[in-house]
Amino acid sequence: MTDRHLLEMEWRDALFLHWPVSPETVAARLPEGLSVATHDGDAYLGVVPFVMADIGLRGIPFGLSFPEVNLRTYVDGPRGRGVYFFNLDAADPIGVHVARRLFALPYYRAEMEVTTEGDRDRPVATDRRVTFTSHRTHRGADPAHVDLAYGPAGEAFEADPGSLAAFLVENYRFYAEGRRLYCGEIDHGPWPLHEADATVRTNTLFETNGFEEPEGAPIAHYSPAVDVTAERIRRVEF
Repeated sequence: MTDRHLLEMEWRDALFLHWPVSPETVAARLPEGLSVATHDGDAYLGVVPFVMADIGLRGIPFGLSFPEVNLRTYVDGPRGRGVYFFNLDAADPIGVHVARRLFALPYYRAEMEVTTEGDRDRPVATDRRVTFTSHRTHRGADPAHVDLAYGPAGEAFEADPGSLAAFLVENYRFYAEGRRLYCGEIDHGPWPLHEADATVRTNTLFETNGFEEPEGAPIAHYSPAVDVTAERIRRVEF
């Protein structure tokens, strides 16, 4: 954990779905100051649903929890390698309002439902199943729908440094474009990962964000939980 973090939380039942795409596909959609990050020549688009749980200010637990799903890619920027968000849909109307009002970040209100079966705290939680649905309700925004069923498959592992899995999941900085380009820093231990058994029943996030649907099956990882701290989001100065 960092000494200057603002928020503390746990991220639960995270699914990482990633599709390789050409760097040109991503580059055309990035704001000034960011460039495409690649692994073995490929850029990636990721759909990542999870539950933000037990959110609180530093040392002051609120117990607030809500689900979120985002469409993201990976970039090099003024403060280093990080995630770039095209959208962040969340079932937290207050947080969405604050993020949009203060920074004009791409947050959208959505109705979400997360149901779970099995024990996510078992060392090999292969009976864990999560159903995650999201329907955007944000007034004036394009519709977006996600319906996923997923769970772990196989033994837990940590991504090796330099591996594709590490490139996709071990990111501790994010960028998002609002009135300006903003950057935030997070901190957590390595993600405890499993290969994921995932069924994509509905996903319109690509279409909603102006991308063609990538071809092929996604690379899928599941993580039961990780404790996270986050610093205050800051405007990027060039």
